[in-house]
This record gives sequence, C-alpha cells and structure tokens, in this order.
Amino acid sequence: MGARIIVVSNRVAVPESPRAPVAGGLAVAVKAVLKNRNGLWFGWSGKTDDQPDPELRIVEMNKITYGLFDLSTQDFQEYYNGLANRVLWPILHYRVDLQEYSRADASGYMRVNRRFADKLSTFIREDDIVWVHDYHLMPLGRELRARGSKNRIGFFLHIPFAPPDILQTLPSHQDILGSLAHYDLVGFQTENDRDNFGHYLVTQGARQIRGGAYEIDGFRVRVGAFPVSIETAIYSRLARNAGRSPLAKQVKNSLGGSRLVLGVDRLDYSKGIPQRIKAFERFLEDNPQWHSKVTLLQITPKSRSEIKEYSDIEAEVTTLIGKINGRFGDAAWTPIRYVNKSYSRTALAGIYRAADVAMVTPLRDGMNLVAKEYVAAQDPGDPGVLILSEFAGAAKELDRALLINPHEIDGVATALKRALEMTAEERRVRHSPMLDYLMENDIKNWADGYLSTLNENSQSLGLLSGIRAFFAGTPEQRPSLAREAAGFRN
Repeated sequence: MGARIIVVSNRVAVPESPRAPVAGGLAVAVKAVLKNRNGLWFGWSGKTDDQPDPELRIVEMNKITYGLFDLSTQDFQEYYNGLANRVLWPILHYRVDLQEYSRADASGYMRVNRRFADKLSTFIREDDIVWVHDYHLMPLGRELRARGSKNRIGFFLHIPFAPPDILQTLPSHQDILGSLAHYDLVGFQTENDRDNFGHYLVTQGARQIRGGAYEIDGFRVRVGAFPVSIETAIYSRLARNAGRSPLAKQVKNSLGGSRLVLGVDRLDYSKGIPQRIKAFERFLEDNPQWHSKVTLLQITPKSRSEIKEYSDIEAEVTTLIGKINGRFGDAAWTPIRYVNKSYSRTALAGIYRAADVAMVTPLRDGMNLVAKEYVAAQDPGDPGVLILSEFAGAAKELDRALLINPHEIDGVATALKRALEMTAEERRVRHSPMLDYLMENDIKNWADGYLSTLNENSQSLGLLSGIRAFFAGTPEQRPSLAREAAGFRN
C-alpha cells in the first residue's frame, strides 16, 4: 500500500458534513499535507467526559481519514487548559510573567502524551511517516520511540520558540522541550525560532554538526525553518467573489463613506489588541481631520475564556473601546466597532477585500495567517495597505507591508495615517511583490518542502546509522548489516 502520512495534532477538526468548508489554519495545512497522499489525521475528538469512550474511532469524510479518541475532563483541564495554555503558550510567546506552573498539570500533560502514543502505536505501520504538530505534543516523539517506533517522525511548531534563558524558566524543561531531540526533523516558522532551538540544545550539551543538525545524548535531530502559508490562489478567487457578497456590501454601505480599518484576531494577550486600540486613539487625537471619516472594525472571537488572563484581556479591551467611542464618537459615527463572533472563511474574505487597511500587530506571533489572507484577498488594481508587526513571523516574508513595533504607540498611529493617505500607485507597488511571493510559496509548497526534507533527513540518518552499525558489528554480522543499511527506508 505504500507509506502513509499520519498527521497528529491536539484537536482534529472533522467537518460537520461533506460540503462543510475547511475551518482554521491547521485544518487547511492538514488538507494540503494529505491531498493526493495516502494518510490520515489523528488526535483528540474535542469531546470530554468523566468516563470517556476508550475506543479509537475511524471516520471518513471528504477523502480524508480521521482517527479520533476522547479525553477525560481531568485530562483536558491539566493537559490543555493547564500546562499547554497556562505554561507553554506564555513562555513560548516570551511571557514568563504569565506562566502558572503546577506539578499536577505537568503530570497531566505527560499522561495525555503517553495516551496519544498508546493509541497511535496500535495501528502504526513500520513504513508510516508521522508528522506531529504543535506545542501540545512535544514529548510524543520520545513516547513513540520508547514504544519501539523506528518510523520517520517529524515535528512542526506553529507558534514562536523563545530564547534559552526564557525557556529555562520552565520547571523540568528538559522533559518537555528537550524531548524534541527524539524527532528526525523539527520545523519552525522562522529562522529566528529555529536558531533559538539550536541555542537551547547547545545549552543542554548538544553538538552542532553539518546540515542543520545537532547531536545530543546519542540522538541526532535536524532543524529547519518552514514558514507556513495559505491556499493563495484559491483564497484570492474566494475573496474576489465574496467581495460582491451581501455581507461585504452591507459592511461597506454601513460605513457611510468612511474608510475601513480592520483587525481580526483571537482574543489573546499575544495579539497586541490593547496596544492597537491605543494607537487608534492616538491617531484620532493627532488627526482630527479624520474624525467621522475612518472606522476600526475589530473582529475578535473569544477563546479560552475560563483562563483568567483571557478574561482580563477581554475586560481591558472592552473598557478601552468604550472610552474611545465615548470620547470621539457621535450620533452618526462610532469610531470602533467591536465584534465578538466568528465569521466563515468566505465571509472574512469579503471583509478583507473591503478593508482599506489591515492592522496585524501582535506582540509576538509564530506566523499570523491573517496577514497573508489579507494580501491574497486584495484587488491587485486597488489594494489595501497591510500594517504588520515586526514580531510576527509573516514580517520576514511580507516585507513590503508597513512594518511597525506594536509597543510604539506613536509609531503605529503614524503608520495608520500613512496607510490611509497612501497613493494608489504606492499601494500597488507594495502589494504586487507580496502577492507574487504568496502565489509561489503557498500551503502546498510548505507541505511538500517539509516532507521532502523529512524524507531526505531520515534516509541520510538511517544510512549513517547503518554504517556505524556495520563497523561496530562482528565480521559475521557485517553482511546482513550492510544489506540493512543499503535498503534503509527505501
């Protein structure tokens, strides 16, 4: 049957129906990985119960196979809400001050990773390729190795990776972050994240070798930067059609001729939403001529509301917006519209196309696909302007955007004024090379690039392992060892 690609992630997003659109950046990425490949998507079903169903369920939908299992309520609280999102998420986003470590949560995180490994080991075949995604499952490669897996196993981190001095604030960081050395290939969004991981390994005693690899404790791991992307051509067509949709027209008409500035973010402290709103306030203070002529639409679905830091950021944002609207607004104009709901991919594409400016200003972000979607959604003849944080991974690629420091409120306000007053010619000159780049480097290019590197890496490491075994073996053993080395993972 040939090698399968087994994609493993915390949550598996099974469409509700065959015609339901793919939702979320990871779902789009997995679709690209599995398109025209034999494989499946494996992980948590999203269901929790005090006594979860112990069985692994296999579901087929839209030519993709899903392997699903449930978690207990305790698992969810300790592994997901606990260590993953109260500890790893803030630390990897450079926010050591927000981590809330507990031994119980750390134990739950390890327990769930072992459960993933137990479930996966029941049906994995020796020639399968396993691709693990994101910070929830860092130890999974080590757990699979402990169960005897010799498969090609790769890992990709979708969020940032902080420098060693920040990472080492995590208690028992070697057990979690150090376990990444058990993968054949560890991929990151940017070269900076990749290098931070390399520096971390060196602090733990690793030796850097040729080919972007490190040796530590008898393991060899290769590292690389693989910036994730979008379905650029598909998204561009979607936005072109969605721009004529009733919703996009209603949004435009409701503005009464005002220019539209757009922010689209999950409600998270890493996204820089309060700083963005303060910058918009500063813009209104400094530019009274723009009053009644520009509106900020901030679309912010809530997330992880049960975690205190997230409820705190919600309270801060709503207070700021209320103050600004009360200070500058009037009966005919509301400076900031704030929406706490999710929109479909199609609806968002239409709103992107309608927006004159997009403010993508995270304090720290692994990539930020909103920036790429906004560029892809624009009318090339009359594009909008992207204001982009230099601390988003996307800034390394979308360098024709107006790059800003999100902490510098005056600088962001100045960039907004420049964006609103930019000539059509400059907007086109900035937009065109960014769109060309995204067309060339789309989500398929990302998936193919990672998998080809994983395959190349595993074959070379396997051959080296075979050569070492050959010279370490007895003369009687060497003929069979040579055959094994020559036939390694063909």
